[in-house]
Amino acid sequence: MEKVIALVVSYNRQALLSVCINALRNQSRKPDAILVINNGSTDNTEEWLKSQPDIIYITQENEGSGGGFNTGITWAHKNGYSWTWCMDDDGYPKENALEALLEIETPQRSLLNCAVINKENKKSFVWNTNNYQTIDDVKEPLIKGIGHPFNGTLIHRSIVEKVGVPRSSLFLWGDETEYYYRIVNKHQIPVYTVSRSIHYHPAAAFSYKNDWEFKSSWKMYFYVRNRLHIHKAKFSNKPVAITHYLFFIIAFAGTIMLYQKTDKIKKLRFLSWPLAHAFKNDYSVTPAVILNKLDQQQSGAYHFSLITAVRNLYHALFIPAAPGRSKTATA
Repeated sequence: MEKVIALVVSYNRQALLSVCINALRNQSRKPDAILVINNGSTDNTEEWLKSQPDIIYITQENEGSGGGFNTGITWAHKNGYSWTWCMDDDGYPKENALEALLEIETPQRSLLNCAVINKENKKSFVWNTNNYQTIDDVKEPLIKGIGHPFNGTLIHRSIVEKVGVPRSSLFLWGDETEYYYRIVNKHQIPVYTVSRSIHYHPAAAFSYKNDWEFKSSWKMYFYVRNRLHIHKAKFSNKPVAITHYLFFIIAFAGTIMLYQKTDKIKKLRFLSWPLAHAFKNDYSVTPAVILNKLDQQQSGAYHFSLITAVRNLYHALFIPAAPGRSKTATA
């Protein structure tokens, strides 16, 4: 019998983590093991994990969701588990979710995912190839595609052996999407959402149309930088990937001008920093560095030169980066 390990990546959300763990314990088909990757939490997560005898856990420095799933999937594969069931700490599966996933048989080994719905109103949406629809409207047991990777995603070890693991260097906001496209597009592995397998998760907090606070928007750096790597995984042709990325940058800049009400110019200037790093394959920037730069730019102590940014981008595009500049990424 193939063994299944449930993998939860957690950071500073012990109360939510305990809800997720209890949902895993109450599965009709229980996972053979539960593994938690504690990304350097500063709350009482570490102490709580020590008191849970049925949980395997690894505490590491905060490496984001990319680093967390990289560590967890690598550990599960090395320790002989056939299936790794991936999720964040702020969601939880319905009691029959794992059983419904394992009942699915496809002609070839596929990537399977729960149908992710809003845990607040239980009326969220699942992905199909054309649009979003409510879970009550879904009649098919399998829906091609995944709308929410790493929220109830079931990965077989054979996929890991072909594709590798998520890139820890992407940190967050794009790490799961890059991995998804690497599986589906680069390696042509089928992927399905299983409509009977439900995973509850909060609705997306970010919207382009909502004004975001510039000083605390450090995640936006990863959103912009990682988008190039997502397009490289999505499109086999590198010039096509770069073209799509540049169109994304233009559209994102237009969205800032159209919808943002505060700090428009600062937000536009900030875009060129992760843009340049995307082309340089520079993964050295940490959340602390981003927050410091945002604070300096907000206070006026930091003068951001657009000319410098354009020059850096030119070097990134046409001059190879110096060896050792980038953090190692698993692909």
